This record gives sequence, structure tokens and C-alpha cells, in this order.
Amino acid sequence: MAKFAEIKGFVFDLDGVITDTSIFHSQAWHQVADKVGVKWDDSLADALKGISRMDSLNLILARDHKEADFTDAEKEALATEKNDNYLKLVAQMTPANILPGIQDFLDDLKAKGYLLSLASASKNSPLVLKHLGLSDYFTKSVDPASLKHGKPDPEIFRRGAEILDLDPAQCIGVEDAAAGVQSINGAGETSVGIGNLKVLAAADVNFTETSQLTLANIEKAMA
Repeated sequence: MAKFAEIKGFVFDLDGVITDTSIFHSQAWHQVADKVGVKWDDSLADALKGISRMDSLNLILARDHKEADFTDAEKEALATEKNDNYLKLVAQMTPANILPGIQDFLDDLKAKGYLLSLASASKNSPLVLKHLGLSDYFTKSVDPASLKHGKPDPEIFRRGAEILDLDPAQCIGVEDAAAGVQSINGAGETSVGIGNLKVLAAADVNFTETSQLTLANIEKAMA
């Protein structure tokens, strides 16, 4: 873990960190699971956090060994159906959907000159940011379509540092999923996990709620 004084930038996940689109993702994936006859439960919902659309679909199908039951074209159709359902939910979002404390935290980071980038596996992140009124905070975003590997591979968080022209050691990555924390750690950044302390035990710094995410709390935890 780096020293707090060395940190110049923050690389954010979106779902479950800035806003709770994970609820919308779960609702849309639940519909797909029902359609293909896979039982939906909390463990499956948790396993899908932070990973790409096709990887999520494959995890659902693998739950009941149905991977070979669908052609690539049928899988693409299922993924598209999920995304269409998700976008209908996203269209209802407003700045009121920003998680507690995040707006103040982003304002503080911007005021103090920290660089910000977004490292979300979601191809819909620009649309979500627009609905939240946060597009101006994240003028630098990793394009998930440009990546060869999804989380937990470190590629997306390495790229999040690169687009800020920073070394990963100068960055803090913020995540709510175990796969994301693993990605941050693999990239060589300081990891901040938001959520269940046991699930995110690999994070360098842990907070249970987004409202605890402040520079003062991070500096104290890194001391």
C-alpha cells in the first residue's frame, strides 16, 4: 500500500460505488435466469457483481450446466434482452440515485486537484453518469470494449491509471466487489473496498458504507 501523500488519482468502479445500478442489473439478470430455467439466489447475484455482460450470462448458464444448450447467437440475444431491460430501469435514474456521501467526496477530490477516472465493466456507464449529472467529473473513462480481459484481471484498473497519465502506485481504486478489489490489487493500486468486510477482506482499506468514503478517513486508514 502506498503512502497517502503519494496518491494523485482515484479510479472508480460505478455499480455499487457511485450509484446502486447493481439492483437494476440483478433485476434484469433475474429475468434472464428465469427465462433459461436457472434458479436465482443471492449467491448468484453476488457472483455477477463487477464482471462483464457475457461473463455474467455464462456464469448464469454454468450454474445449471447449460453452457452448451445455447448457440453464440442465442447467447448474444439473451445478453441484448438483458441490456434492453436494464436500460429501461436506468432511464428512470436522477441525481437522487447517487449513493450517500459520493457527491461530497467527488467535489472534495475535484477541489483538491485529484485526477478521476472510471473503470467500469458496464458499456452503459456514460449513460448512467449522464442521468446522475456526473459526466463532468469523469471525462476520463476506460472503454470496456477495448479490454482483452474482464475483472478480476487487473487490465481495467491499469488502464484507469494510464488514461490519467499516472503510475498505478499513485492511484486509489474504489470497488464494491471482490473481483474488482482483486483487479485493483493486481494493477498495483491501493484498494478501497466498500461493503461487506469479509467479502472484501483483500482490500487495503475497508468501509462498510459509501458515506464513510472521505479523504480524511482514507488518510487515517493508510497511516
